[in-house]
Amino acid sequence: MADTTWLSQESFDRLSAELEHLKKVGRVEIAERIEAARSEGDLRENGGYHAAREEQSKMEGRIQELTYLLEHAEVGENPTSVDTVAPGLVITADVSGNKKHFLLGSREAAKDVDIDVYPESAPLGTAILGLKVGDKSSYTAPNGKEFNVEILKIETL
Repeated sequence: MADTTWLSQESFDRLSAELEHLKKVGRVEIAERIEAARSEGDLRENGGYHAAREEQSKMEGRIQELTYLLEHAEVGENPTSVDTVAPGLVITADVSGNKKHFLLGSREAAKDVDIDVYPESAPLGTAILGLKVGDKSSYTAPNGKEFNVEILKIETL
């Protein structure tokens, strides 16, 4: 489950369309820009060429990221069981004295919802997966700070 990410159908469709556009249109446009810059001559001092190559590199990285995400996505409606914390559910938790309300899922879904989104692979996500209301856990943030978490509510989006 660590590599699986929950996505709504809307998010999956939007990301699939972005991937398709990058593969078909984006690659062609970048190749044309690189070729046009290459025809200008000396590549060592050609800023347009280097900028296009950098953009190509970023785009290929995004293509790889989207391909992996979509291949490993669990797509569908929100889970119907709200007994335990799982991807696709909205969680209300006390995080070291601060009440947080968020969706547990892919950050790519953030564009489709009006609440914060935390990935299940993030330290907070891994600390709370499988917990029930009232359960407590803790995690260490990337900055080394320890946080205590208590699950207050689990609901569908």
